[in-house]
Amino acid sequence: QVQLVESGGGLVQAGGSLRLSCAASGGTFSIYAMGWFRQAPGKEREFVAAISWSGGSTYYADSVKGRFTISRDNAKNTVYLQMNSLKPEDTAVYYCAADSISSVTGVLNEYDYWGQGTQVTVSS
Repeated sequence: QVQLVESGGGLVQAGGSLRLSCAASGGTFSIYAMGWFRQAPGKEREFVAAISWSGGSTYYADSVKGRFTISRDNAKNTVYLQMNSLKPEDTAVYYCAADSISSVTGVLNEYDYWGQGTQVTVSS
């Protein structure tokens, strides 16, 4: 019912930057809180960042604070993740997710809809 499509992943050197985008369709994007998660090979999927429906509240994992910025453009039904000062340990598949009850949370199971993911690889 709600489709989320991530883009913007790729291969970058350590210290570089990438901007991920997540385009939503099939629902009322502006009422959803949105989040980014990531999963590296052999590891559990982990929380990265979340943003409220209005964009007024954000929440970040400690591992990315000061380096990553989440934002949204409700007119374009799109959420972004600006990633700066990338490290090899940031290498993962990054997933966009939507929360229909509009909470700002890092709890994976509270999100209702998920994208297919986009690969980010950071070389040393």
